[in-house]
Amino acid sequence: MKDFIINYLSEVIYLLNEMAPWLILGLVFAGLLKVFFPEDKVVRYMGKPNTKSALNASFLGIPMPLCSCGVIPTGISFFRNGASKGATNSFLISTPQTGVDSIFATYSMLGWPFAILRPIVAFVTGIMGGILTNWLVKEKPAAPKNPFAGFKIDTEALGKKGGSASAASCQDDSCGCHDKPVPKGNTLVRATHYAFIELLQDIAKWLIIGFLLAALISVVLPDDFFMRFQGWGILEILIILAASIPLYVCATGSIPIAAVLLMKGVSPGAALVFLMAGPATNVATMTVIGNTMGRKSLFVYLGTIIGGAVLFGLLTNWLIPTDLIMSQMVHIHGNGEHEMLPKWLQISSTVLLIGSLIFGYFYERFEKSKKSTQMDLKTLKVEGMTCSHCEASVSKNLSKLDGVDEVFADKNTSEVKIKGNKIDLKEIEKIITEIGYQYKGEI
Repeated sequence: MKDFIINYLSEVIYLLNEMAPWLILGLVFAGLLKVFFPEDKVVRYMGKPNTKSALNASFLGIPMPLCSCGVIPTGISFFRNGASKGATNSFLISTPQTGVDSIFATYSMLGWPFAILRPIVAFVTGIMGGILTNWLVKEKPAAPKNPFAGFKIDTEALGKKGGSASAASCQDDSCGCHDKPVPKGNTLVRATHYAFIELLQDIAKWLIIGFLLAALISVVLPDDFFMRFQGWGILEILIILAASIPLYVCATGSIPIAAVLLMKGVSPGAALVFLMAGPATNVATMTVIGNTMGRKSLFVYLGTIIGGAVLFGLLTNWLIPTDLIMSQMVHIHGNGEHEMLPKWLQISSTVLLIGSLIFGYFYERFEKSKKSTQMDLKTLKVEGMTCSHCEASVSKNLSKLDGVDEVFADKNTSEVKIKGNKIDLKEIEKIITEIGYQYKGEI
């Protein structure tokens, strides 16, 4: 047992050291992307039900660090503010599969073939989904319905960033409520806050799970465990696909798992299927799309991801030599001479990553606790808020109501505190339900 624990912890540290420098680099780029290219500017490119809008939506979604949770309220926001269903589906399909942070991390763990392949596959499947939606779903983009008549859903709030999906809402790529103090200042301060506080905290849970699960698979399973399934072809791909669709794992958190699966004998095509379907689909995502854009859009969404995963999985196995993939990964379990980066940089990056995770965890809770104690408000129970992006979608949209002066949402307690002179609970319930969360009444 002692040897197992030592081996397990050693594997966790090894995976962290390999991935941390590239993950930090990806976070830096994500922060700069957020500052210079906010999501509320995207909808202007997604308004028409044509191929160009689908292409724009897929292209714009590729670098955004949003997983299948965070992309849902963002996509719904775009749709409610005039994006076509085709463009919305294109965005929902392409965005969670990859992001600027996961591209760097993919390169560090899986090598350049997967680092190039992932965004290409996400881009192509996004366009396919958009075109099919425009062709098969003829409904016009839905106009805002009650309770949204009279005000506009706040795109910036719903487009802040990613987190984890919930059964009714929200799943990548923010602070959670419009009252949370986001630093005002130069670009560097705002980019750093987004990257190492907001974004990192939203992917923290699934990133940690990804590392822990990958290390467990590496230690427990024999090195040739999946070799017995080689030659199964499409059956192997379908098995991985069936396990991936209902599962939630963010694009970055899926990388160490896929890397270890490859080392244990899974084919590159099957690993690609996991990298596609794991981040892009889960039960919560499917529920929200069906309720918001209709069953036809949901069927196109699922059909595109499933069909694209099988197609690109098979093409990867047929066209890309396994030896090429494995040669790019030799540094993962190789000796020091194969390492791409110096040891001191790997260790210092791991320390920085862990320190940022811990600091951000307590920083967020301190700020929320301080704000909560300062507000004498009506408190509501709202379930389904599982990331800071969820908090943002609830807070920003409720704050648009007449009579509401201040809103504070907290995913940790599932509470929403509202301050105002004329608070209409029925209208609030409609809004919360409409944007995909579960209203449980006043506390």
